[in-house]
Amino acid sequence: MRLSVGDTLAIHCYKHNGELYKTWDKALILDIKEDYIVLGNDNVLVTKSDGRVWRTKEPAIMFFYKERWFNIIAQLKENGLFYYCNIASPYIMDNRILKYIDYDLDLRVFPDGAFKILDRNEYNYHKKLMNYPKEINFIIKSELSSLIEKKKNNEHPFDKELIEKYFKIFLKLSN
Repeated sequence: MRLSVGDTLAIHCYKHNGELYKTWDKALILDIKEDYIVLGNDNVLVTKSDGRVWRTKEPAIMFFYKERWFNIIAQLKENGLFYYCNIASPYIMDNRILKYIDYDLDLRVFPDGAFKILDRNEYNYHKKLMNYPKEINFIIKSELSSLIEKKKNNEHPFDKELIEKYFKIFLKLSN
């Protein structure tokens, strides 16, 4: 199956034990690179495994990587550009569904550049419950450090102009 800019996909997020955790009903492909894919969405249906359902409140530009253990969501809110970064497995494509495993730890980046690591307790709980292998724990900690360095150095995709460029593409393809 060949994917192209302008195609839509669904996104499925799993936990380490293989259980489906969260889904987004659609995202628009904005760019396809050798090592990552860029998606955009707005006002999409999100369904969580506990039955909660909601629609996203703002446009998002999302970066999913083939070899990195994180994905990055730029949220274009009225009060500024926020990033929500998930420590997660590299993505795989299954038909028109982008799939990845969520490893709980998140990095929240605020418009002023400040950031905060979220969900350490959830990570520690699931690490024990699902018996994460030592290799996975090492990768998770290493990739979180790498992600923080990317943020501190404002490396791709922590670049407001890049996000604005992709947002313009999203608006053009959405209409």
